[in-house]
Parts: sequence; C-alpha cells; structure tokens
Amino acid sequence: MTKIETKRQREKEMVSQMIRIYCKKKHHTKGGLCAECSELAAYAGQRSDKCPFMETKTFCSNCRVHCYKPVMRERIREVMRFSGPRMIFYHPAAAIRHVIATNQEKRRLERVDED
Repeated sequence: MTKIETKRQREKEMVSQMIRIYCKKKHHTKGGLCAECSELAAYAGQRSDKCPFMETKTFCSNCRVHCYKPVMRERIREVMRFSGPRMIFYHPAAAIRHVIATNQEKRRLERVDED
C-alpha cells in the first residue's frame, strides 16, 4: 500500500469512527448505523476516494476546495463537532494523532503566511 493509500484509508476510518460515535449517541443505534448515518459514511468515503489533494492535505476542513454538497457538509460538520471531543475516550491514539497533525498544519500555514 502506498503512502497516499494509507493516508486515505486512515482518513476514511477516522470519519467512520466519528460517525459511529455520533449515531450511537444521537440516534441510539446498537451495533450499526442508521440509514441517515450510513448514507453519510458512504458519501464521505466516496469523497475521500476521489480527493485529488490527498497527498498534500491534512483534513478536509483545511482544504481550499470543498467537494461536499452543502447539505452533506453541514451534516459532517455536525458529526465532527459532536464526536471530536469524545474521540479521546473511544479512540485515544487516533485523537492524539489528529491533534498533532492539526498543530503541525497550523504551524505550516503560519510559516506560509509569513513568507
């Protein structure tokens, strides 16, 4: 598996984990996803599969091109806002990796802005 494929797979897994947390807590599902969350997970996976910026981007929120439809973008934002703070309890390694990558990206963007 190439570095880009690994990164793509990791992103898809992270989004899936967040959607599962959201669905379990908000929609009270057990052992799976409701139809609405299942649709969102499939859509997010498709967007990740087709992302031309995977090599250079960190997260979709930092991307200059927003490829999500407005409705889906708002739904994924809601999931992220809810699940993000809870990730440390469910998937601590992934949460820590995300915080580190976010801080690195912020520093990189600050350096680019200074130039």
